[in-house]
Amino acid sequence: MTMLATRDHQRITRLTRNSRIFKTIIQAIQEKKGDNIISLDLRKIPEAVSDFFIICSAGSSTQVKAIANFIEEKVSQVCGENPYKHEGQQSAQWVLIDYVNVVVHIMLTEPRNFYRLEDMWSDAPQLQHNDD
Repeated sequence: MTMLATRDHQRITRLTRNSRIFKTIIQAIQEKKGDNIISLDLRKIPEAVSDFFIICSAGSSTQVKAIANFIEEKVSQVCGENPYKHEGQQSAQWVLIDYVNVVVHIMLTEPRNFYRLEDMWSDAPQLQHNDD
């Protein structure tokens, strides 16, 4: 019998907007006053690299760093998870935090308006996250 055949299939869970990591990331962004918070549900897009993108804007590079650091701190505390990878901490214009199933983009307003990730992934259902 192979290892895959003996694997416990009950332990595989599908990530949703109700998942603890998803909610923790949204709450962390809201606590640090991130703007224009949007999640994109990429689960039905075959080319997608994750289940969700969470995108937010920040008014300064200091705020970008503060949001990114707080997300990592809260997700570690609440969910016991550390990011697989993070990019952009040096310039702090666009920080990407990769939790594999959820990728977080924290961007200054100007780069966000330029790259328009929401338009690139327009096939994905979007949800605006105001202070819930």
